[in-house]
Amino acid sequence: MSTKTSHLHDQVTARVVREVREGDGVAIPLGTPVIGRIDKVIPASTPDDRARLLVRFTQLQLPGRPAVALPGHVKEVENARETVLADGTIQGMLLSEIPVSRLEGALDKIAASDPDIGGEIEKASKRNLGESDTSISFPAGTDMALALDAPLALTADYRPAVPDQLDAAASAAVAHLLAQAPQRAQGKDGKPGDPLNLVVIGSADEIHRVFTQAGWSVAVQKNEKSIWRTVRAVAGDAGYGEAPVSDLYLYGRPEDIAFEKMLNTFTKRHHLRLWRSGATTGDGREIWLVAATHDTGLDIRPGVASHAIDSDLDDERSKVGADLEVTGFVAAEQFFERPDPLSQGLTATGGTWKTDGRMLAVELKP
Repeated sequence: MSTKTSHLHDQVTARVVREVREGDGVAIPLGTPVIGRIDKVIPASTPDDRARLLVRFTQLQLPGRPAVALPGHVKEVENARETVLADGTIQGMLLSEIPVSRLEGALDKIAASDPDIGGEIEKASKRNLGESDTSISFPAGTDMALALDAPLALTADYRPAVPDQLDAAASAAVAHLLAQAPQRAQGKDGKPGDPLNLVVIGSADEIHRVFTQAGWSVAVQKNEKSIWRTVRAVAGDAGYGEAPVSDLYLYGRPEDIAFEKMLNTFTKRHHLRLWRSGATTGDGREIWLVAATHDTGLDIRPGVASHAIDSDLDDERSKVGADLEVTGFVAAEQFFERPDPLSQGLTATGGTWKTDGRMLAVELKP
C-alpha cells in the first residue's frame, strides 16, 4: 500500500500471523486471510502537509466456513515511522521531521547565496544521502496490529499449528543445557548484556531458511559501505534491514549469526543474536542460544547514545516464536523453566527490562 500508487477502494488482502487461542483450541488459525479495502489515500501536497492512508479490514475468511464480518481498525503498524490515529488512519511525517531535511534547508540557503557552489553541494548530498520522502509506503509483509471494535463469536475448533512439546530426547537435551548455560550475553568490556530468552534447534542453513522466510534479514558485518548506509538510514529516517549490530559475547566469543526485522525507520527494529552452544540433541542436531530484543527508539542522554528497547522481553520472545511458526518450518515449540531465572534488570546503557525468566525452545524442521 502506498500514497503514491494506491487508489481509493483498492482491495487489500492480509493474513493472520498470530494464532488466536481459546483454551486448548484455536479460534483463528495461522494464515487465515483477512480482506479489506483502502478508504482513504491522501498524498502530502506541501512540505507542511501529512500524507494519510486508511485501510479497513472487514472480513475474516476462516477455513471451511462462511466469511465472518470483522469489526475493527488498524491500531499499529509495527516498526513504522508513521503514527496511527484513533480511527485507524495512518498519518505520515512532515518533511521537517526527517533529519536530512534540516541539511537540505541549509543547502538551499547556500545555493541562494552562491548558486554554483550550492548546486554542486546539493548534488553531492542527494547522491550520498538521498532525497527526503514523506509518502506512506508499506511493502508486502508489513506487520499490522488490528484492534476489534466489538467481540467476535467464534469457537475454538482448530488445532494449533505446531505442538507445544518437543520430543522427549530433544526436551531432555535442552533442559540439561539450560541447567548450566549463562543467562546473559556480555559486552566486549565484560558488562552484562541482553538476557537469553530463546533456544533454537537446527543447523545454520535451517536457521537462515526459516528467518529469511519469516521476513528477517542477516545483519551484515561492519565495514565502510555498511556504516555509510547506516548513516544514510539515520539521516533519512529510513529502513536498513541488514544494518550491522554491535557484538555481544557468550562463551567468550561474539554471536555466530545476527538477524533483524525492520520496516521504514532505523530507530525501530526487532533483532536477535544466536550462539552455538556446543550441545546437541540425541540425534546430533545443534542447539543454539538466542538473545532477542525490540528496539523502539533512540536513547540519547549524557554519556549514552544507543537504541532504547521494549522493556518487556517476553513480548519479543513471543514475536520471534510466532514469526517462525507461520513459515511452516517449525516442528515444535516448548517453554522451559530455568534454575534461578532472571526477572528484571538493566541494559548495558541503563535501560530497564523484565521477563518471566522462561526460555522458548523452537525446533526447526530438517
